[in-house]
Amino acid sequence: MIELFYYPTPNGRKISILLEELELKYKITRIDITKNEQFSENFLKISPLNKIPAIIDDQETVFESGAILIYLAKKNNFKFYPQKYEKNINEWLMVQVSFVGPMLGQLHYFYKFNKGKSEYAENRFSELAKKIYEYLDMQLSKNKYLACESIQLLILQPFHGYAVMNGMRLELKNIRIYLDGMKKFLKDLLL
Repeated sequence: MIELFYYPTPNGRKISILLEELELKYKITRIDITKNEQFSENFLKISPLNKIPAIIDDQETVFESGAILIYLAKKNNFKFYPQKYEKNINEWLMVQVSFVGPMLGQLHYFYKFNKGKSEYAENRFSELAKKIYEYLDMQLSKNKYLACESIQLLILQPFHGYAVMNGMRLELKNIRIYLDGMKKFLKDLLL
């Protein structure tokens, strides 16, 4: 059984969603990041950067959400990770974990939790977020699922959530079509 070290963040949720979609048996060990539990010595042995999510699968540890998604998909007959599109999926997955997620996370941090403390940061990350959504919208005009026309790991990337959380009212047609499709695919799990 897989042990998922989890807190209900976008990164934590995408792993639990994939575990559910793959119909894998797993148990959740909650790591309360609001209480700094991720900094415990025991968790440091599992996740050397003290970040959730992380998993233990048959004595093997995997940390970082992108690495976990790839590991689980490959281990399960490449479900949601079509080998034919592996390069494209990896490119867009890396865009999400290195750019989209961190930048939108910063927007959320300054806009939601520290509003009014740094006008520069709020403006900077708000403008970056708008650009990110424009890039994603443009890519979704070319492919139904960012990297290709078939369902893949990128459906689990929670870029949509930040727009809702930060009150952004962007009317980007292709992102809206994508999100409507994902709601149907993931049912209640996406919310």
